[in-house]
Amino acid sequence: MNEARVAELLGASVVDRRVATGGFTPAERWIVELADGRSVFIKAAVNDLTATWLRKEYRLYAELRATFMAQLLGWTDEDGLPMLILEDLSGCHWPPPWTNAKVGAVLATLAQVAATKPPAWLTSSSQATWIADGWARVAEDPAPLLSTGIVSPGWLDAALAALLSVSAPSVIAGDEFCHFDVRSDNLCFRADGSAVLVDWNLAEIGSATLDVAFWLPSLALEGGPIPEELLPDAAPEAAIVAGFFASRCGLPDIPDAPGIRDFQKRQLSVALPWASRALGLPAPSVIG
Repeated sequence: MNEARVAELLGASVVDRRVATGGFTPAERWIVELADGRSVFIKAAVNDLTATWLRKEYRLYAELRATFMAQLLGWTDEDGLPMLILEDLSGCHWPPPWTNAKVGAVLATLAQVAATKPPAWLTSSSQATWIADGWARVAEDPAPLLSTGIVSPGWLDAALAALLSVSAPSVIAGDEFCHFDVRSDNLCFRADGSAVLVDWNLAEIGSATLDVAFWLPSLALEGGPIPEELLPDAAPEAAIVAGFFASRCGLPDIPDAPGIRDFQKRQLSVALPWASRALGLPAPSVIG
């Protein structure tokens, strides 16, 4: 983090900073105290990938300036490693624990997101193949998933055709603004109870129902309701979410994102039974 550049952008020198926890990307995250008493959050890129993600985030913050987003305070991209400065939300409530009111607040915020006109430059979810190609990846190479022991080869052989049949991008295409990375470490609650979403680098134009669906496995893991309570009759969405995690959780660890594969496995432990129930498939047979 370039403290001199921060001072230039915000008109006050940095007097203290601490690492902000959370997130799986290697981008630097800081809570910074300024000489004028303000506190801000800074995310700084460390490589080309995080730089690309930050530039996308900045465009969204600058164009939308929505109530469900943090306030944009500053931006610089002079040295190829951009830095995004936002309001400090560390004093908000970050779940878990979950309550019915907090679950409802997130659903209300996601409805606001979906009702927001998305920037025309955003990619459509039907074109963003990373969203819906999970089971196709598994069909091409089932070894990573099978190596986890989460399912048996026999179960996968019997279930794969049904999972593939409802996972086409066209099934879940939409024209709504979507966050597509809703998890407890990416959202918090203001004093009035409203939910704010952070980390917008995966946002796309797509199906608002799918945006909710991607949140539900982590919500259930943290003591929230099972997915069907919030999204009944959502077989395509459940299958796509399960496929996303199934195609990734058995891949090699990512050095810059320790813990992500384990978290994906835990989310699959909710998403795959959900998809199986929604499609009328047998429960996944776990090895071991």
